[in-house]
Amino acid sequence: MKSPAFGASCLALSLLLTSEAFAPTTPRRLRPDLSLFSAAPATTDVECLVIGGGISGSTLAHNLNRAGVDLLLTEARDYLGGNVKSRKQDGFVWEEGPNSFATQPSIVRISHELGIEDQLVFADESLPPWVNHNGKLHPLPKGKGGKGPKGQLELVFGSNGVLKFGLLGELLSIPGTIRAGIGAFLGHAKAPEGKEETIREWVTRTLGEEVFLRCIDPFVSGVYAGDPQTLSMKAALGKIARIENYAYDIEWNKFGAIFYGGLARQVELTKERKADPPDPSWVEFEYGNPGSYKEGLATLPNAISEGLGQPVGVTELVEGSKVRLQWKIKSLETVEGGGYVATFETPEGVRTVNAKSVVSTAPAHALAEVIRPVLPKASEILEADRAARNQKGIYHPPVYAVTVAYPKSAFRDVELANSFGPLRDLPGFGMLNPRSEGVRTLGTLWSSSLFPGRAPPDYNLLLNYIGGSRDVGIAELTESEVVSEVDKGCRTTLLKPDAPPPKLLGAKLWPTAIPQYEIGHLDLMERLEKEEKTAPGLWICGNYRSGVAFPDCVTFGYEHAKVVKEFLTKLK
Repeated sequence: MKSPAFGASCLALSLLLTSEAFAPTTPRRLRPDLSLFSAAPATTDVECLVIGGGISGSTLAHNLNRAGVDLLLTEARDYLGGNVKSRKQDGFVWEEGPNSFATQPSIVRISHELGIEDQLVFADESLPPWVNHNGKLHPLPKGKGGKGPKGQLELVFGSNGVLKFGLLGELLSIPGTIRAGIGAFLGHAKAPEGKEETIREWVTRTLGEEVFLRCIDPFVSGVYAGDPQTLSMKAALGKIARIENYAYDIEWNKFGAIFYGGLARQVELTKERKADPPDPSWVEFEYGNPGSYKEGLATLPNAISEGLGQPVGVTELVEGSKVRLQWKIKSLETVEGGGYVATFETPEGVRTVNAKSVVSTAPAHALAEVIRPVLPKASEILEADRAARNQKGIYHPPVYAVTVAYPKSAFRDVELANSFGPLRDLPGFGMLNPRSEGVRTLGTLWSSSLFPGRAPPDYNLLLNYIGGSRDVGIAELTESEVVSEVDKGCRTTLLKPDAPPPKLLGAKLWPTAIPQYEIGHLDLMERLEKEEKTAPGLWICGNYRSGVAFPDCVTFGYEHAKVVKEFLTKLK
């Protein structure tokens, strides 16, 4: 039996990992009158031009449209949604990019506005994430979905609570537990003055090396596909890093014990949510609970596309549509007297747009040359040297999303810890693979266990992410080689030795996937914000600036629409 400090330290860790951080059936398909298709005019005048139709850009366009702003949304691809792509075939529903979102009010709000809130689905709150260590799956502490004091008691004393995890769990060793307990409940060394810490430096300083290697490292791999030795703690996991400030703000907590800072933040969050409750007309939800839509995350951008007058699956110009697909930005220039003119390469030839304001949510790596004429210093910022990995610009490593299915009978006959039942039922969010385990797959999400209707009843559906900044060679492999690596990873923990080959549903390579918030990132974003002020009505945005998570992008669309509307109102 482990020391009582173990349970306490696990509670602290659980607080860290859960602190905000890891039509009608589908939208109604319009039947466009083909006679309405026409070539786009050579020049278009709008109040706001939104460049980039990913989740950030499309949700921004939706909110601007609701605010009565005359807008145009342009996208280089032939669909809205960016890396969000949902597929359906042979009774399977799967994602080629992000798999779910941590539910926030912004997502429920926009779903309500678009009439797709009946499509929202939420995971069982009691299902834990699992960590692969020494070939065995270990559940991280989690409550059973109770609210208020009941939820806190479940988290501590429940069947998968902190105490049971601490006393009987095998994920951390006794020395690792003691070290974590000291940082959680007694204190830790102060942050080095004047130094921006990496994620690894921050975690090892506060909770110890073992917590980092077995808990935080795989968590970071799953969220960022990144390297915690180059990612900035303050930039990439700022909500968690701030817990240290909350700890030191408690007068008697002289040594900054993290546990008390986590509790203080939870109390503050509860007050904030009570002061600004969700609209009672919205569907009920729980903050942070994994969610999606019945037919996948693409339900949201598809509904936005329909709402902006562009039927899903149609790339041609439709009369009245506020969307332009397959429009590639070639240049952006200022106009004498105010405003901007953007030039696009389109299927109909070169087209220009005159706009009073412009918001770009295009990827940073595709933007530097375009904005050079209007914001030369901003262009330099986006191409600045990054000491973390001796290269220029914001790094976007390659990531493969590989979706496979296996018969449930192919899974090991193992009973999982804490009475979660047989492994073949996959009761959990998924599993994370610490880099020390030698498994190339970063993480495997148990898609068919999270949401209903994702697979036939006799199959389990698994979405695997592989690659990232510590495995860039993945982009050089053939699809069959990548699938082989994924299958090998599944067999280390999930499958019987005689399990059949996987049923491959999708293998999508994202060559420039998630932007890395590396050391120096926040300084660059501050410089970019300062430079923007020299060009009124122009904003350079995107997930490299407002956050990489799905809810961050949706929240950006809501908040920044107010900024644009205020600017346009002042012009009148």
